[in-house]
Amino acid sequence: MTATIMFDLDGTLVDSIPDIAAAANKMLQDTDTAPLPQDTIKQFVGNGLPKLVERVILHCGLPLAHHADLTQKMLAYYNAASSDRTVPYPGVAEALAELQEMGCVLGVCTNKPEAPARHILSALKLDRHFDTVFGGDTLLVRKPDPAHLNASFDAVKSAGPRLYVGDSEVDAETAQRAKVPFLLFTEGYRKTPISEIPHSRAYDHASELAALVVDVLDEMGQPTS
Repeated sequence: MTATIMFDLDGTLVDSIPDIAAAANKMLQDTDTAPLPQDTIKQFVGNGLPKLVERVILHCGLPLAHHADLTQKMLAYYNAASSDRTVPYPGVAEALAELQEMGCVLGVCTNKPEAPARHILSALKLDRHFDTVFGGDTLLVRKPDPAHLNASFDAVKSAGPRLYVGDSEVDAETAQRAKVPFLLFTEGYRKTPISEIPHSRAYDHASELAALVVDVLDEMGQPTS
């Protein structure tokens, strides 16, 4: 079976909220602003770091004129400690290995900046599974613009069907606009009910992934053996 599968990172492969929240609160500390609960910051994830900072600024009533400076501060804090408390979701490493054994080519398409994305994958020993990593600053566009996802697929130059795996409304919209099947991880950072997020299949544990990929490819009329 030859299929190319791109993965979102935060909320799909790894739970990175503790490190994201820590960096955001260090940024807020620089402005003498009280820290935000982790669950609050979790609601701001999904459209890239600059958008997260914008949402924090608006939530805390800070001047938007400071957006560029605060974005750089948060990025610096995050780059310095992006994998301290970040962990893969259960079964992720095993699922990625199983997909590779099936002949799938894997990559990452995330709105997280590319440098910390690559650092996290390396620190968690997941990087060996991926042929490419596209971050939110790799191109001039990012998800949900389908050009971001399509460019990551094109980078691996693999034949066969394309699938995208993610956890959020942004990921679902990206897949829909790119016209590729979308597998939804239900235990990530989504903000709306599963029934309201367009998807081909949903799963709550990575051990289900290989079977779901086979199921989707069968539905597409693609050979799986």
